[in-house]
Amino acid sequence: MNEEIIRLENITRFFRVGSEIVRALRGITLSINRNEFVALMGPSGSGKSTLMNLLGCLDTPSGGSYWLNGKDVSKLIDNELAEIRNKEIGFVFQTFNLLPRLTALENVALPMIYAGSAKAERTERALQVLDDVKLTDRVKHKPNELSGGQRQRVAIARAMVNNPSIILADEPTGNLDSKTSVEIIGLIEEIHKAGNTIILVTHEEDIARHAHRIIRLSDGLVSSDELNKEIKMVSDYHTKATSE
Repeated sequence: MNEEIIRLENITRFFRVGSEIVRALRGITLSINRNEFVALMGPSGSGKSTLMNLLGCLDTPSGGSYWLNGKDVSKLIDNELAEIRNKEIGFVFQTFNLLPRLTALENVALPMIYAGSAKAERTERALQVLDDVKLTDRVKHKPNELSGGQRQRVAIARAMVNNPSIILADEPTGNLDSKTSVEIIGLIEEIHKAGNTIILVTHEEDIARHAHRIIRLSDGLVSSDELNKEIKMVSDYHTKATSE
């Protein structure tokens, strides 16, 4: 039985710009199960970024409910949201968002400092996830000593360090060349196969095709929510083959 990790019920988000009210989200209802790999797509102005901020507990809705791991987080105050973010959500950004004066190891360990972990525990766990992303030989390097792909691997390791419920990846290949993009999306697929829930925000169709489910937004509403036909066909084939 699939276990629901995210449930949105009639989520709205309005912004006041001068005398005008901008309706960024106009009633989003959807659920995401544990260990799903979902791509969130939509053109500029579709509400995609607003929805991503709400899913990541970086913002709160104007109306509706957001349940994360069985807890209604839509009414929480800022410091409660910060605690949820650090514990439940690992972020991967297009621009990496690494601190330039810290080494790869120190950047990765940073969320564990906020979580109150002891130094020995932080170091051990950070080394482990850096090994998972194949950067054991770069732990003492600072961001300016790393390639774009290596910086994104550090960012992915940092996202994983607190064992979050969800990895939220916002255009993770947007600043990378095509070869490195393939490597990074392959790494994200490996993380998914290990049991993580992935929400991938992208405008690139070829990147979205790696997800098992594609949710498209338009004008603040879900315009389509479909299983990836290519992956489903492969899955159905394997299911049939193993049952014969």
